[in-house]
Amino acid sequence: MAKSTPINALRTPEERFANIPDFDFPVKYVDDLKGYEGLRIAYIDTGAKDTGSSDADRTFLCLHGEPSWSFLYRRMIPVFLNSGARVIAPDLLGFGRSDKPAKQSDYSFHFHRNYLLELVERLDLQNITLVVQDWGGLLGLTLPVDEKFRARFSDLIVMNTGLGLGRGMTEGFLAWKNYAMNTPDLPIGSLIARGTPHLTEAEIAAYDAPFPNADYKAGAQIFPALVPVEPEMEGVDISMAAAQYWQKDFNGKSYMAIGAADPVLGVKPMMSLKKIINGCSEPMIIEDGGHFVQEWGEEIAQAALQHLNK
Repeated sequence: MAKSTPINALRTPEERFANIPDFDFPVKYVDDLKGYEGLRIAYIDTGAKDTGSSDADRTFLCLHGEPSWSFLYRRMIPVFLNSGARVIAPDLLGFGRSDKPAKQSDYSFHFHRNYLLELVERLDLQNITLVVQDWGGLLGLTLPVDEKFRARFSDLIVMNTGLGLGRGMTEGFLAWKNYAMNTPDLPIGSLIARGTPHLTEAEIAAYDAPFPNADYKAGAQIFPALVPVEPEMEGVDISMAAAQYWQKDFNGKSYMAIGAADPVLGVKPMMSLKKIINGCSEPMIIEDGGHFVQEWGEEIAQAALQHLNK
């Protein structure tokens, strides 16, 4: 079950999003999601459902990670739309236009996983192509364990992520975790730009937009510490069940892309994930691609559509 609604959640003023470049997609909100009543959740909802296309039931569900938001998918969304499909790109609670619980203790693996399941049910999404990276994959790859989601799910596009199987952490990840935990006012935009040198100043500012000050960054600060890297941590059991699903029960199509310059979730860990996903494609490897590989997303989306025959 989802946690009770946090007492104190912050809401980013709308004017912070006034000058977001290349992201003019319709934003919708829900504030009465079961178990999350009173928290306003934001999501992009665009494409076939609005146009009356016969492909209205084909949906790309794009899940971002830490410390980004749905803006990360702006290069991929138009490619998916051109295929005639619907695109849903939610902002996790604590990120983007969604409300931001102010206490780090309000954040947990299941708090966010259950939110995604409830949102899929509310929107009655069908024929889902799951598109995941970073925490979008840590959470999203576990969703098919739930039978109700599995009935709605078809294919997978996976980038620079993993499953939280409780197997310890690399030195690179430990350094990132310690930095995040000890830096209350995380420099979000510059962190993302560090591995994505082609970002413009306006795009860097867009990544900073959801966070007017450090008070809004509880989620960004605590998320690395929530990655299920020890056997007793929340999320390990459901992640292990997910590994079983991907190995033995998944019979859809998948496409993998890897930003090879990612120091934590680059080629080696992604090739380990590939072994878990039944029938996973040979990956597209983007040699200069960093962790936020969606910033090379047009090329990835086009190749994925071709592979998935979408």
